[in-house]
Amino acid sequence: MRSHYLHPIVGALLGVVLGAVLGAVLFALIVAWPVLRVFWHWLPEIVLGLACVYGWTTVMQSTPLWGSLLIVALVVGVPAAIALVRRRVMAWIWCLIVRHRLRLCFAAFIATNRHGSLPLILPAKPTPAGERVWVWLRPGLSLRDLEQEGQVQKLAVACWANEVRVMRANRKYAAFIRIDITRREPLAGKVVSPLPDYVPTDVPANAPTSPGMPPVGLDLPDVPDEPVTTTADSPRPRKPRNTPTTEPSTGFDPSDYA
Repeated sequence: MRSHYLHPIVGALLGVVLGAVLGAVLFALIVAWPVLRVFWHWLPEIVLGLACVYGWTTVMQSTPLWGSLLIVALVVGVPAAIALVRRRVMAWIWCLIVRHRLRLCFAAFIATNRHGSLPLILPAKPTPAGERVWVWLRPGLSLRDLEQEGQVQKLAVACWANEVRVMRANRKYAAFIRIDITRREPLAGKVVSPLPDYVPTDVPANAPTSPGMPPVGLDLPDVPDEPVTTTADSPRPRKPRNTPTTEPSTGFDPSDYA
């Protein structure tokens, strides 16, 4: 045990020094947090810009001019020519746009309420319907404030979307929420059914048809082919009007009103 070999005064001095260092680090983080938050919100754009600048410089230094232009044409032209790659790239670009639009919308909410601080916009990813963004709320905003009809519509307008749904992303932390942005309806398109491919081609022309799929290959050998006969209904026996009963008389006879 280290504490048995230290003098109490030395331990107190070490505690003061350690506390001062940790306090200074936390104070520096708190003071620099507005700047760090700006860097975090623009981090994908900063990384992409640095990659473009230094990537172009590296290509120009290692290849001739025609080679550099060819590489740039392939990097830019192939995603633009292939529809699947182009849609994927545009989906990620919309994720970057949505993060900034949400930040501006939250800033407007806080300016209207005059309290609270901007939430931390976490990463976003594309979905078949639009985008999904995770947000860490700061004091002054709650999920109930965002679930109101007017606030949700403001979020949808700010993101240029059709609909926005806000829900909790974690049961443990109320500040951790998820925003689903619906920009299109993925189930609205027509889906080609593969069932007609399983219909045999040797169906006779006089086969019974129906509005749906014709009953192809129907075989019921166990069911006898006999006509259904109906019998006349036998008359039901009429209940006598006055039936003796063993219960004690109460002075009321229902047969008097029959």
